[in-house]
Amino acid sequence: MSRPPRGTLGAPGTQTGSRRSSEAWRNWAGNVTARPVREVTPASVEELTAAVRGAAEDGLKVKAVGSGHSFTAAAATDGVLIRPQLLTGIRSIDRSNGTVTVEAGTPLKRLNMALAREGLSLTNMGDIMEQTVSGATSTGTHGTGRDSASIAAQIKGLELVTASGELLTCSEKENPEVFAAARIGLGALGIVTAITFAVEPIFLLSAREEPMPLDRVLTDFEELHAENEHFEFYWFPHTGSCNTKRNNRSAGPEAPVSKFSGFVEDELLSNGLFQVVNSIGRAVPATIPSIAKVSSRALSSRTYTDIPYKVFTSPRRVRFVEMEYAVPRAALVDTLRELKSMVDRSRLRISFPVEVRTAPADDIALSTASGRESAYVAVHMYKGTPYHRYFTAAEQILTAHEGRPHWGKMHTRDAEYFARAYPRFGEFTALRDRLDPDRVFGNAYLRRVLGD
Repeated sequence: MSRPPRGTLGAPGTQTGSRRSSEAWRNWAGNVTARPVREVTPASVEELTAAVRGAAEDGLKVKAVGSGHSFTAAAATDGVLIRPQLLTGIRSIDRSNGTVTVEAGTPLKRLNMALAREGLSLTNMGDIMEQTVSGATSTGTHGTGRDSASIAAQIKGLELVTASGELLTCSEKENPEVFAAARIGLGALGIVTAITFAVEPIFLLSAREEPMPLDRVLTDFEELHAENEHFEFYWFPHTGSCNTKRNNRSAGPEAPVSKFSGFVEDELLSNGLFQVVNSIGRAVPATIPSIAKVSSRALSSRTYTDIPYKVFTSPRRVRFVEMEYAVPRAALVDTLRELKSMVDRSRLRISFPVEVRTAPADDIALSTASGRESAYVAVHMYKGTPYHRYFTAAEQILTAHEGRPHWGKMHTRDAEYFARAYPRFGEFTALRDRLDPDRVFGNAYLRRVLGD
């Protein structure tokens, strides 16, 4: 979709970059579609505020959408869709306090590259960087870490446009009750316009990627978690095999993946060949167990040392749908054993690996790691492949272990479930009642997960 031309502020519906929408909006996975009445691409906070006020005056709902990497309808609307691609870039860097303030529509990729040029880095990040900073944080995007938590947990301050058009500045000292919730706000409290992140001088990470039997990973899980700053693994259903990844800080020297090795491992095998085998598996499901055995052995051991975003993140070009739950870390091993047992005795055919990561407890009201050390279990299915039976069976296991679903990934939970799962759920919904009593930022997804 081409970028709308800039204009001038005017009456509701004619803000800068505003146009009637004639095309449906779709998310990255293609499983969510919405048809907004109009789209607005504001070039400033003032124009965004005018768009929110205009929507309210017209009796329309308003939602901001980032890169569409959520698998839920968190950003879907039939009202006014805000596209923040002109609200990008770094506003300021405060080296003495170790912070950077960035516009909300900035893609994580651009932020990571810009910080690296300044000799700075986030402490931890997820495994892709296509999302906008506001979209990633609002849905609780995370990587894996023994001591360092989600991207939202690295927020030191944020700006928020409320339903009344007020611009709130929030931190631990200013509007602290809003700050406690809005770092993972689901788009329910307002539209985030800028975020201040904690950053640190850039450092090196040494990555060790290694195949390992699932039984060994589960037996040694606590040891692997304790001995590594960042540990994660991928289990291939229909096999007893895993690929593990251990990232730890290093004094150097820098030893990045070679261009040839990167092409073979990350593009040819992890994307190109993986796309082909998934297409075969979708067409002929009976081949999947055999393909899984081959896939689990395709990647060999390797080690490399590089700056953080080149180690934490990797390209993901094969499209899929995903469900992910956070369970108490102490429940991870039992959860995985039950998940494997369910797959083994079923007739399911699953071509995508199950991804497992960890996070320390944090203090964000609706964080999946709020108040407890957590382990994340993510199940995937190739785009276009029936997923309901697998996701339903997995969800029954995950919820039995007090799982909390990722806010941007598929699940069937509702407000009644979340009121039990989150001790601070009532705190969040009360704040929403205060900031958006008329549900200007509401949609069907928020009605389900937060109530009305």
